[in-house]
Amino acid sequence: MLGVIVFAHGSRDPLWRAPVESVARQICDADPAVRVACAYLELSEPDLPTAAAQLVSQGVSRIRVLPLFFGMGKHAREDLPLLVEQLALTHPGVRFERLATAGEDPRLTALLAQIALEPAR
Repeated sequence: MLGVIVFAHGSRDPLWRAPVESVARQICDADPAVRVACAYLELSEPDLPTAAAQLVSQGVSRIRVLPLFFGMGKHAREDLPLLVEQLALTHPGVRFERLATAGEDPRLTALLAQIALEPAR
């Protein structure tokens, strides 16, 4: 069974989570068979190990981590690979996949350019 963790930095502001949770809801709507969780690097809960454990407890055998970082900064380049490596050691029967950061996807950057050029509403 596939699980997806929508992974973001985190914030003390509870309204900050809305777009992250929206991505998670849209994944659920697109494929109800996929188990989805949100996780945060800091300042918000749950953290990545907690979200992974929740998915594993639901029978997930493959987890894709979708980092909602716009660029390939230190968190995406250094922190996230170590966290995913630790998850694989903690859950040896689960396959973990770390997706590219959201900003590295040319479809997203093209969409942002398109939005910038749309007439004002």
